[in-house]
Amino acid sequence: MKMQYNLPCNIAQTLNIIGDKWSLLILHQILVGRETYKEIHDELTGIPTNLLSERLKSLEIDGLIKRELYQSHPPRNKYTLTKKGYDLEDVFNSIILWGEKHLDTCYKKLVHKNCNHSIEHRYYCSNCNKVVKIEDISVLDPNEQ
Repeated sequence: MKMQYNLPCNIAQTLNIIGDKWSLLILHQILVGRETYKEIHDELTGIPTNLLSERLKSLEIDGLIKRELYQSHPPRNKYTLTKKGYDLEDVFNSIILWGEKHLDTCYKKLVHKNCNHSIEHRYYCSNCNKVVKIEDISVLDPNEQ
């Protein structure tokens, strides 16, 4: 059974879904095109097979991936991200950007496909049509409005 945070916090509640060991890495493998159990397992050196099976089931229950049978004997499934799962792409990119800035060894970089130069993360307000500085962002509790 997964450890659950019992806090009224978006971060804590999101971690209840994707914060256990391997889940984000599994989701990232599916995002980059690895669809089968074998493809995912081969890329995630060190993950026990029973844990991969458990995480895939949990991610399906949480609505982040969907499973589709592509072979019946023996049963083989392919996994794809749902819309909810694809919405984690910004999280993956933010983690990559953080790693570029803070890891001793940088393994991946985010670059603009057209010119191959590094990109930056920006916040944008669609109401004002402006880029917003981080110091001008506040966290709002909708229950306190």
